[in-house]
Order: sequence, then structure tokens, then C-alpha cells
Amino acid sequence: MNLFSVFDPATGLMSMNWMSIIFFVLIPTPFWNSYSKISFMYFKLMQKLSMEVIMHLKSNKFTILFVSLFIFILINNIMGLFPYVFTASTHLVFSLTMALSMWMGLMMFGWMKLTNKMFCHLVPVGTPNLLMPFMVMIETISNIIRPGSLAVRLSANMIAGHLLMSLLGNNVISNWVLLMAFMWLFIGLMMFELAVAFIQSYVFMTLSTLYSSEIN
Repeated sequence: MNLFSVFDPATGLMSMNWMSIIFFVLIPTPFWNSYSKISFMYFKLMQKLSMEVIMHLKSNKFTILFVSLFIFILINNIMGLFPYVFTASTHLVFSLTMALSMWMGLMMFGWMKLTNKMFCHLVPVGTPNLLMPFMVMIETISNIIRPGSLAVRLSANMIAGHLLMSLLGNNVISNWVLLMAFMWLFIGLMMFELAVAFIQSYVFMTLSTLYSSEIN
């Protein structure tokens, strides 16, 4: 009997040493082929988002672009809910960079490749001849402010919830009685902020898809 005898596979007639290997062999095959709960939820989410993009664009060429944009914004929004993590989406530098670069790419492609179609979007169907110059001005202004509205919408909604949580936290952190009384409120605000993170990512992706559908 020595120290390494515990690793001897033949320690008796009724030894169970090899049962670990047999156990894995006996597990049904679907166990290995099925997704985990998190992977299954992620797969279903990607599937739903892909169908959403295809519905607006009538094509699957740009699905990976807009779904990746959704995941990128969502990760930044959710990471900002953790302590001591900076929320990048609360700053216009983050959101305006994405919105402006995408808008510039769509505008350059549209005016260089689909010039007639871009001019058609400036005058809606059925517009009286007298109102056509005004409609061109209105549509041009609404087109120019699109990246700004995308960026401000994302940043403002993320800032609002964080400010509310910061104000409540700073006022009650010194009083343990108030802190315990407001604990359920903080949990509710955290759930609300999680929902806002999903919604704002979805809104940014959907509006970007709709703007792109006018060109494709």
C-alpha cells in the first residue's frame, strides 16, 4: 500500500473505477446536441432579430451588420449596470459616432449609386406642385437630423435612468433605515434599466434598418 495506490484501476472485483467512462457513454445523444438554456435564448434572439431585419430590407445581405449593431449596443448598455463600469452609451461620442458613420455611408451609397431614387424620396407621392419646394426642404432637414436623433435618443434614455439611481443612492446611502426601505425600489429601477437597455438597442437597430430600407 503506497501513496499512488488510489490511482490503481484494479482495486477489487466490484470496483466502480470505470463507471465514470461508462456514465458518459450511456448519456443519450440529444444531450450533447442540444443547446444550453443561455445558448438557446441567444439563438432564438438572433433568429427573431434576423427575421426583423429581413422583413424591412427584403434581403438577408445586411442581417449580420444590424444584428451585430444590436448586440454591440446591448452589451455596452448592460455592462453599464455593473458597479464601477463606465456606460459608454451615455455619451454622444459613442452613439453619434455609430449613427453618423452609418448615415454617411448610406447617403454616399444612395446619392452615388441610386441618385434618382434618392430624389424621389424628397417628394412624397401625391404632393401638390405648389408644395413640392417646401416638401423638399422638410424632407432634407428630416434626413439631416436623423443621426442626431438616433444618438440623442440612445444617450438621453441611458442617462435618465442612471441619474435617477445615482440621486436616490447618494441620498439614502448614509441612512441604513432608508436604504433598506428603498431596496425594493432600487431592484425595480435595476429591472427597469435592464429593460431600457434592451429597448434602446432594439430601437437603434430598427430605425437604422428603416433608414437603410429607403435606399436598398
